[in-house]
Amino acid sequence: MTITIYHNPKCGTSRNTLEMIRKSGVEPDVIEYLKTPPKREELVDLIGRMGCSVRDLLRQKGTPYDELGLGEDKWSDDQLIDFMLEHPILINRPVVVSEKGVRLCRPSEKVMDLLPADLGSFTKEDGEVVSSGTAND
Repeated sequence: MTITIYHNPKCGTSRNTLEMIRKSGVEPDVIEYLKTPPKREELVDLIGRMGCSVRDLLRQKGTPYDELGLGEDKWSDDQLIDFMLEHPILINRPVVVSEKGVRLCRPSEKVMDLLPADLGSFTKEDGEVVSSGTAND
């Protein structure tokens, strides 16, 4: 199985998700999207495959979201995508792509149903133990 993760190594959720993928026996393609942002077509495709709105993929915390006024309803989806391309930190993470689907994996255990094998349980960086049964909670 091929898995791709759009990863930020400074993000605990992203690190946990990456480790869960590796624990499943897959070495994923890791795209550090802050260094290598997706192209417009790729970002639009990911959003469409996730079945979410553009706004659902916008990250607020630790980003220029407020400074840019992105909380206002005046922005079209195309404009919001332009902002994400100009400021990749606005793209929420981690986004994982596998043969089973595409998902924003927040919390990190949402990755479990995209993996080829049941992990059983996994201990996150903060000590929280999650199992496959909690993946969709």
